[in-house]
Amino acid sequence: MVSTRHARPLVPPAPILSAASFRRAAAARVPTLLDAGPARLVTSGRVAIALALREMGVGPGHEVLVPAWHSPSMIPPVLWRGATPVFYRLRADATLDLDDLAARIGPATRAVMVTHYFGFPQAVEAVRALCDARGVQLLEDCAHAFIGSYRGKPIGATGDYAIGSSMKFFPIYEGGALVSSRHSLDRITLQPAGAGFEAKVAFNSLENGFVYGRLPAARAALWLPLRLKDTLRDMAKRRRPAAAPAPALAPASSDSSFDLDPAWIDKRSSWFSRTLLRLIAPGRIAALRRANYARLDAALRGLPGVRPLYPVLPDGVCPWVYPLLADDPERLYRRVQEAGVPVTRFGHPLWEGVDEDVCANSVRLSRHVLSFPCHQELREEELSWLIDALGKALQA
Repeated sequence: MVSTRHARPLVPPAPILSAASFRRAAAARVPTLLDAGPARLVTSGRVAIALALREMGVGPGHEVLVPAWHSPSMIPPVLWRGATPVFYRLRADATLDLDDLAARIGPATRAVMVTHYFGFPQAVEAVRALCDARGVQLLEDCAHAFIGSYRGKPIGATGDYAIGSSMKFFPIYEGGALVSSRHSLDRITLQPAGAGFEAKVAFNSLENGFVYGRLPAARAALWLPLRLKDTLRDMAKRRRPAAAPAPALAPASSDSSFDLDPAWIDKRSSWFSRTLLRLIAPGRIAALRRANYARLDAALRGLPGVRPLYPVLPDGVCPWVYPLLADDPERLYRRVQEAGVPVTRFGHPLWEGVDEDVCANSVRLSRHVLSFPCHQELREEELSWLIDALGKALQA
């Protein structure tokens, strides 16, 4: 029976910086995408896709095969290269349809993208064999899978290139990675994005923690600089002509846009984000996410109208979120939003033109999968309230 004793807290939808972020005690060593090969740290996963496609030689007249269930942010890098996205089918359980993928590889196909949804690896060895046989390149989309392994190898070690989104797993405002276990990345030279970018990333990462009640001592110590920052920002807004856009100090990907700004393609991730990648233990992240995922699964499995997208949490998986298949997704989405529960709808909506004729399973997954946070920075009272609130929404 679902408890009703928990008062409503403000639940962070993504990892936020706290003193606990830096705990390393008893954190087992676990592999990450950065163990798969040489890496370049950039500002987002979509920038990493753009760089990978450029390294692959993708250009006008080429086709890039993309899963029909996808983030809209995956498509602008393909279009930036002048190529055409071709969507392949998935099965009902979100595994790729290898026969359909093979049928769509043609003379213009340059690359195949495979997405490891929610941290659960696809059967990339079969795709690797297919790509080798057809002479095309494989790009592993590890945006949901920055931490973890697959069959004894770090996630991302099978493709020609792999990309990740570190800001989905670490408490940072921006961050992505391009990795290759097969090719040199020496041709990629990244440039610093400037002092404004560095300051914004540091302040925003800290402020995200402050909003959710973390780092009170740091908040008190930084009260004056933060007030000064807000004052200077307001002054700049007042002085700017009404029609003039504000200069972008950080990529739009950090603020939930799906666009690709080519100005950020050769920019390096911030010093702040790169430093936190070194200081924060992936083993702690993986252990806590797996434990939180298991708590959610035990509480929600069997409730009316829903079932887990993945019946089992395999060893080596570090989940991004907890994905739930809902029979009536619109009703549940409305109820959890009214309750203040953070919820994600990955791949909703799909890219224009991707419909039931392209892949009925992808349309169904896009509509029916709702995902809830299981990240490592959830406090006990936040996770308990989240479980209670979801139970009430499902049983109402």
